Formats: sequence, structure tokens, C-alpha cells
Amino acid sequence: MAEESNLSMMRPPIEDLLAKVDSKFTLVTISARRARQINAYFSRLGDGIGSIVPPQVDSISKKSLTVAFEEIAAGKITYSRPESSEEERGEDALSTDQGDEVQIAEAGE
Repeated sequence: MAEESNLSMMRPPIEDLLAKVDSKFTLVTISARRARQINAYFSRLGDGIGSIVPPQVDSISKKSLTVAFEEIAAGKITYSRPESSEEERGEDALSTDQGDEVQIAEAGE
């Protein structure tokens, strides 16, 4: 019989992705933000604007969210939490300007 523990078609497996972050919410947040960055990179590719970081992994997928998941699994994406003093002042932690900061690791790391 086939092994039933990992029948998911998702690559990379969700278990590997969850091991890289502290919660499902964090995974959703950083992968969605990175997918938007990848979309913006490809939409501005012909404009000559180099301020957006290109995808950090080689992927056969054309879906930006899948590429973002592959970057997280490869350890190319990191995140940091806002200071606790910002949360105590009642600032909105879900705002794109005030929420978790998504950082892209250097290609050599």
C-alpha cells in the first residue's frame, strides 16, 4: 500500500513551511507579501526599474505564491516582529507599513 502520511500534492509540503515560521498566520502573511513583490517584479520587468528583488529560487512554477513558498522553504525569506512598544501604543499590527517586515536573505547565504 502507498504511504499515507504525505499524500499532499503541495510542493513544498506545508509541514516544511510551518517549520520555518512560528504560526500559520505568519506563513500566510509573509507568503502573500512576497507573492505580491514577485508579481510587481514581473509586471515592471520591461520598465527597467530595479528596486524590486527578483525571485530567489529557480522554479518551474509560473505562480508567484508557489515561488514564494519555495523561497520560504529554501530559507531565502526571513521576517521580524514589530517592537512591543508599538503594539502597546495600539498601532495597527496588520497594516502593511506597521506589520511584520519581510526580508529577503542574500543569495550567498
